[in-house]
Formats: sequence, C-alpha cells, structure tokens
Amino acid sequence: MTLDITVVGGGIAGLTVAAALDRAGMRCTVFEQVERPRAVGAGLQISPNAARLLHRLGLEQYLRATAVRPEAIELRRWDDGRVLGRTALGDACEKLYGAPYYTMHRVDLYEGLLQLAAPYVRFGCRIDSVTQREVGDGIVVGADGVHSVVRATLTSDRPRFSGQTVYRALVPSAAAPWLRREPKVAIWPGPGRHCVCYPVSGGSSFNIVATAPAETAHAEWWTTPATREELMAAYSGWDEDLTRILDASMQVTRWSLHDRDTMTRWGSGRLTLAGDAAHPMLPFLGQGANMAIEDACALAACLRRDGPGESTEAGVTEALRRYESRRQIRTERVHQASRENARTLHLYDGDGQRKRDAAVDEAHNLRNRSWLFGHDAEEP
Repeated sequence: MTLDITVVGGGIAGLTVAAALDRAGMRCTVFEQVERPRAVGAGLQISPNAARLLHRLGLEQYLRATAVRPEAIELRRWDDGRVLGRTALGDACEKLYGAPYYTMHRVDLYEGLLQLAAPYVRFGCRIDSVTQREVGDGIVVGADGVHSVVRATLTSDRPRFSGQTVYRALVPSAAAPWLRREPKVAIWPGPGRHCVCYPVSGGSSFNIVATAPAETAHAEWWTTPATREELMAAYSGWDEDLTRILDASMQVTRWSLHDRDTMTRWGSGRLTLAGDAAHPMLPFLGQGANMAIEDACALAACLRRDGPGESTEAGVTEALRRYESRRQIRTERVHQASRENARTLHLYDGDGQRKRDAAVDEAHNLRNRSWLFGHDAEEP
C-alpha cells in the first residue's frame, strides 16, 4: 500500500522530513501555518553528523557555496580573550568524519531545503489539534516545534524556562578581522553567561549568540527586538575583542530559552514526532538543527526499510516505534549534554572554573567528538 504521510510544521525539521522521504521514494504533505516561505533567526552550526545527511539529500554543492567551513572552535577567557582550548575543524574534521563542519545563516539552510521540499509544502495551513482518530490509516509526523500541538496528543507537559535569555545579532565581518583571517567559532564562557561568534553568509558577516541570566521569561519570538545597549551592558568588562564585536551589532533580537524534559514515548499508533517537537533542547551544544536533520533521515530510513510500496499496517507501526527507540537514546544524550553545558559554560571564577579550563584540551580534542560527529543516523 502507498503511505499517506502528513507532516505538521514546515521549519527545518519538517522540510528535512519531506526531502528525506522524497529521497526514499515516498511522498508527503507538509502543512505550514505561515502564509508564504519565511525563515527567521540567525546562525546555525552544522556539524558532520548532519552535514553528511544534507550532502546525501543533494545539498553538498549548495552548502559549499553558501556556508562557511571554519578552521576551529576556540574557547577564550572571558575577561582577556586568552585561548583556553581549541578543536581543529577544517580539513582535519572532514578527513576524520567524512563530512565538514559548517556555519551558516538559518535562512540559507531553509532555502536550500525548500528547494528540495517545495512540491510537498502547503503554506497558510494551520493545524490546531490532532487526534488519533484523525490520523486514521495515514502517518502524522509532528515537526511543529517546542509548542507542538502534535506532542500535546501524547503528553501534557509544558516548556521549561531555563533562567537564561539569549541575544542574537549579525555583525559585519570587518568588525572582527582576526575572525575573518581564520574563520572559526569563538566561544567566551564566563560568569553566569557566555557568548558565541562565528561567520555566516559566506563569511560576509558574523553571527552573535549571547546569553544572559533572566529571572522571568519574556516573549519567545525570534524577532522580539532588543538594543545594542542592552547587549553591551550584559557583557560589560569582558574581553575587548568581544565587546568591539558586540558594539558593531545590527538588529539585535532577544528571547527566552526553553526546553522540555525528555519523553518516554514519542508516538502512538501512526503518529510520531521529529525535531523540537520531540526533544526541544537548549542551544548550548549547537545541536538543535542537527538533531532535527538526524531525526528526519532516520525516520525516512526506517520507513524505507519497511518497504513503503508493500507496507502492512503492523509493519508501518513497527517502523515508527523502531525510529523512536533509536532516536530517543541518541537525543537523550545530546539533550543532557546541552543542559550540562548550561552549567559548565557559566561557571564563576574559582575551583570549578579552573578544573573545567584544565580539562579543555582533552574535552575538545577532535577525536573525542566521535560520539557526536561520527554518528550516522541512517545506519540500522
């Protein structure tokens, strides 16, 4: 029988699901509530575990033309910029893991995926609820983010406020010539907050992600405006190289950071989840989009192995449960590592901070990232 697959949500997760299903010989319909194609946000880090999957979907040439392949990730001392540790990327990363590490603008990734998935997307279609009865003989994939209405079919949990707000901004590349000469991901961990800076848009600008503690949550929209003055005040007294970059910020936005506890089950019957709908996580490991891409390709692989043209009802359900069980193990580890980074990146100066800094070289050795970068979500 032919599978009738509905995907709720047309963001990074939903578009990748559609592209992966298409590659596997299956069609779907993606329902997206916005009226027209629109990507918001700023930068993304695409590590080899997701880059290899995007290459297989047909985006290798596109990514090499639009993204940046940084040479390293560097951790820097918050007050004087001293390099604490370095993870080699560039050729070394691509040789070791068979795929590059990219930094790019979210809009660029969205547009690349939309080129692959456009025939399947229906814009201006809002889904307010889903019931098991409505799923019927089809498959429903909830890819509708942290506030997922599909997830609400399975659990009554709510997003958890992390106690952190995050500022995002783009900065002209001229503001950081030392980052332009050798493209890299620079991270300043410090007391109660941290800042990340990396090149996007082919290197023409840098993306800023700067966290700060907050007692209460505020609006969660990507486009909630903030000011450069707010951002500068949050990092007063920090490394001069960093504050010069922040002072060049354009169109600063801010929103509260939320995640949810992990779920014991992602699906029921012919309903399942992908991306932030399944495992919304804090951005402190840079893996949110990467996990969504992994989910999408793993889901398509599980359904493909079941034989979509001759699937039985039991076989399809088993394929969905197989997908979920595999992905739960993987995303649980990444979810917890992201929460742990929320602690270790924000240590105040003292014994804990010194212990962290002494272990940086081992923790950030490229080979020690194999559990993350070397994973292939399409393998059985």
